Amino acid sequence: MTRRTLVTSLAATAAQAQPRRRVEWKPKLGVLGPFTPANVEFARSQGYNNMIINIGRRDPLEPETVTDAQIAEARALLDKAGISVSALQCTQNHILPDPEQRARQNSYFVKVIQLAGKLGAPYIGTASGKDPARPFAQQVDDIVRTYNEKYFLACERAKVRLLWEPWPEGPNLATSPVGYEALFKRFGDSPYVGLQYDPSHFVRQFMDPIQTARDFVRWIYDVHLKDTEILWPVLRSGGITPVNKQSWWRYRIPGLGSINWGEFFSVLQEAGYQGAMSVEHEDALYGADNNPGPDFSEEFKVGFVMAKRYLAQYVPL
Repeated sequence: MTRRTLVTSLAATAAQAQPRRRVEWKPKLGVLGPFTPANVEFARSQGYNNMIINIGRRDPLEPETVTDAQIAEARALLDKAGISVSALQCTQNHILPDPEQRARQNSYFVKVIQLAGKLGAPYIGTASGKDPARPFAQQVDDIVRTYNEKYFLACERAKVRLLWEPWPEGPNLATSPVGYEALFKRFGDSPYVGLQYDPSHFVRQFMDPIQTARDFVRWIYDVHLKDTEILWPVLRSGGITPVNKQSWWRYRIPGLGSINWGEFFSVLQEAGYQGAMSVEHEDALYGADNNPGPDFSEEFKVGFVMAKRYLAQYVPL
């Protein structure tokens, strides 16, 4: 019996042994983007009720310069619009090899954790950290040590959990079941780490986004809704590393790529997931390559409108 078969078998047995009373599935449905009054109003007007807020040094809620008064104003605006904030989004390399650079990154990320606490956001989406010059096991050990020493006290005070998004290009080991297993084994039952699940990244790595979700669903606390389209004619003619650099995949809004969303949502429903799910719009056909921000452009907004129209069949609001 393989590990996957064993995990699936145990999950099925547990589900049969402890039946739950089924209720209507109504998770929060949101958008990912910078906090601005215009973006909040757009989300509200389209029937979204959640946001994941981008955090960076040029974004409106900048952790090193934002004031408590500005945070209170943002919370009041979000509350008035009926928009919750499931997570802040901040990709950092937490284990940079240069000590001074690492110290600056770690210090900045503590400010992000503190901002999340003040905003009432329970999660921060990030990368695990990565140092490809060192062996995999040493990187895992360093990630665990850094989080324990630098972040977890701030997480405890702010009531915040750190979630890994499986972005392969980022400073990240949490991009596959191999990475997940190693990290969760070392972190044990820590209340301060988990997954921000984005099925689109598994598609372009030729992994199964549905089975991976099923195997690791107990660690999923937040979700990105983004699709990936495989351009098979390009892939067949050039392979995964084409000499002409032509792209054989592209991100799409949900429903326009390869993911079976009915199966994915079924995994979440069966597990009793009631967290938020937010559209991460990177679809160039709907303005993702022409959205200077921080306010969403009119062309970019269309992608969120189209995404919600598709998702309405699965996620009633």
